[in-house]
Amino acid sequence: MASGITLHFLQASRCIRTAWQLHLLGLDYNLKLSDRENGLAPAAFKQAAGALGKFPTLEDNGEVFYESGNICEYLCDKYDTAHRLLPAPGDPHRYKVLQWVHASEATFALHGISVLYIRLHQKTGDVEATEKGASVNIGKDLDYLEDVLAKSSGKFIFGDEVTAADVMMHFSAVFILQRQLVPKGREGDWPGVRRWIQDCEATESYKEAVKKTGHKI
Repeated sequence: MASGITLHFLQASRCIRTAWQLHLLGLDYNLKLSDRENGLAPAAFKQAAGALGKFPTLEDNGEVFYESGNICEYLCDKYDTAHRLLPAPGDPHRYKVLQWVHASEATFALHGISVLYIRLHQKTGDVEATEKGASVNIGKDLDYLEDVLAKSSGKFIFGDEVTAADVMMHFSAVFILQRQLVPKGREGDWPGVRRWIQDCEATESYKEAVKKTGHKI
């Protein structure tokens, strides 16, 4: 049966979250791949997509959705009828999972991108001092994740089963650690976070998503 779902996927981006979730939910989907142009999303896609023109973009039977966190909630609410990835509305545990869905962008990615942009774009002043000040928050963020993982009853944020929290947080943590956006002198910290990343990437659903998309970071 042909799928009504299409994922617009940009390499080296948070699009892997949506692909991973689609595989976790066992959903067939059409894939439209794009490579970066000078490090940016291709202009042709922006013109064709209208509105934000951002990746990931998900089309589902004529409806178009942007923002990886929003897409994550949509896919859970529509297709995760067993509530494996995100508990049902009204369940207090739902909002504990959603805390991480939102923190992945509003806290972790926000702090990481601020340091990356300092490196890329600050041309005057003391760049090292500015980065040092900005990276303090990243250290605190990862300390918090490390502590939560240590208290978990299993390999993932909420036990031995992947939830929407892991789907969204994985890319943010990888982005921060691989680009070494952490405070100077702490590059080797957070062994629990690193082990969790490996556990996420060892899941069959994640490996299937990487195989289909050719994801790289």
